[in-house]
Amino acid sequence: MMNYIWVVLIAIAVLAGIFTGTIQDVQDNLFAFADTSVELAIGLIGSMAFFCGLMKVMEDAGLCEKLGKLLAPVLRFMFPNVPKDHPANSAIVMYMAASILGLGNACTPLGIKAMQELQTLNKTKNIATDDQCMVMAISTGSICLIPSNIIATRSAVETAGAAEIVGPVILTTLVAALVCIISTKLLGKIKIFQYDYQIEKERAAGTLQINEEYIGDDPLTLDTVNTKEAI
Repeated sequence: MMNYIWVVLIAIAVLAGIFTGTIQDVQDNLFAFADTSVELAIGLIGSMAFFCGLMKVMEDAGLCEKLGKLLAPVLRFMFPNVPKDHPANSAIVMYMAASILGLGNACTPLGIKAMQELQTLNKTKNIATDDQCMVMAISTGSICLIPSNIIATRSAVETAGAAEIVGPVILTTLVAALVCIISTKLLGKIKIFQYDYQIEKERAAGTLQINEEYIGDDPLTLDTVNTKEAI
């Protein structure tokens, strides 16, 4: 989808340049900012390597496990349906740690891993559980103590005052995280958003898909879904 959006934006810029007689400016800026993007990317390598390495050291030193124990009460509130010894807990902790450190590139694979682990606790293939919705919520608005990507980008452009945004970032991300978590909890209490209600809705529509990799104690079976799904 993003590829189509960028193509449309480029096409609009070219057409606007043609009709306004500024196509030469469009071309000049295209090549100028192409050079700038390469310079910024190279400037980000050092900072990203440092923070990704720091994350790996934390993992090997067992700090992530200790962080998981420290965050256990928070995780229990946010993910009440995940068993204490389930691998999803470690994956979620790693994902949250990467978010807190502002490691955008590292967050993506860790977030996917967390969702994969949570999927083993999902009775269906096509309906997200409350815990999976919470992961999406914290990915949308999570607390960031060290905005490493932004600091690295500002350092590549202007060295002085690159870290002066740390305070505002912590404040705004804290508010965003609280809003996302509270909203997810409140919406989860509304019937039309509840997991069991969605299962019944999909069952009635004949589109319910059973997750064969579910490892919980209450799996869906073929005789519990409608005749169309069983066939």
